[in-house]
Amino acid sequence: MDVSITNLQRFRNGRKVLQISGLRFPSGTTTAVFGPNGSGKTTLLRAIAGLEQPDRGEVRLGGLPADREPAWRLVAMSFQNAVFLRGTVRENLDLALRLRAVPSAERGARLKEAVRDCGVADLLDRSARRLSRGEAQRVNLARALALRAPVTLLDEPLAGVDRSTRIQLLAELPGLLAKFTATAILVTHDREEAFRLADRLVVLVEGEVRAAGIKGSVYAHPPDRITAELLGYSVLPANGGLLAIPLGSLRPGNGPIPFEMEVEQVINMGNHLHVVGVVGPDRVDLRLPPGVTPPETGSSLRVHAEGAVPLP
Repeated sequence: MDVSITNLQRFRNGRKVLQISGLRFPSGTTTAVFGPNGSGKTTLLRAIAGLEQPDRGEVRLGGLPADREPAWRLVAMSFQNAVFLRGTVRENLDLALRLRAVPSAERGARLKEAVRDCGVADLLDRSARRLSRGEAQRVNLARALALRAPVTLLDEPLAGVDRSTRIQLLAELPGLLAKFTATAILVTHDREEAFRLADRLVVLVEGEVRAAGIKGSVYAHPPDRITAELLGYSVLPANGGLLAIPLGSLRPGNGPIPFEMEVEQVINMGNHLHVVGVVGPDRVDLRLPPGVTPPETGSSLRVHAEGAVPLP
């Protein structure tokens, strides 16, 4: 199911939170809405869910206005902070299905499948309010996926989980979304999560869309410095303009795109050395190849970029 946004504006206390002239989330895709904290990501998700009314414009789910029934029944949302009522995990999941009027004969099968695939089947008889953060996030996800809604919304789905749970969910979540929903939209401020979990990106900065599309295309064509830096580029001045240097392409030594780096710190990362410094006013870092003598702090290091994207 397509999700479309037209001339959407949302203000809060006189401050612009969202201003989006047009945006479309195609059916059958997973899109990461990516941007810094305070960029309006959660507000956009709530507007799509019909939980927050825009001041202007509209959101449509398959052609239906998102703030009117039955459109809101087409959406499942997993909130950043999982909220559970008193009772067991099983009772909380069953309640979500009952509120969507899922027939009793079907509820058990949906619940069983969702908790199995999300890895929380052994938690069904636990108190929902006594779960760890990682357990709560998985149950929160299972509750949303069990609804099998045409549109599933995830607000920072990996926020606050431990490292091992995050690694597992980064690997498992794309398959879960493909199985349980037609169109998935998640928000995150983490670049790795955005690229690992989604096939499309929307870069949101100060309530406005800076870039949107297939993630490879968005990454290859950053429209401005802010977007480039969010996507992981180092932005450096060169020949009177700005160059966006891809992550990992800065190397010590001479090359076709040279820079002088003032070394501030050499960090032993265990299996390699990392050099942090500045090129002009901009901070950069690079990984030293094996066998390269580490520079002294305060020294000047000749570096070059193996690739770059000119910025407007």
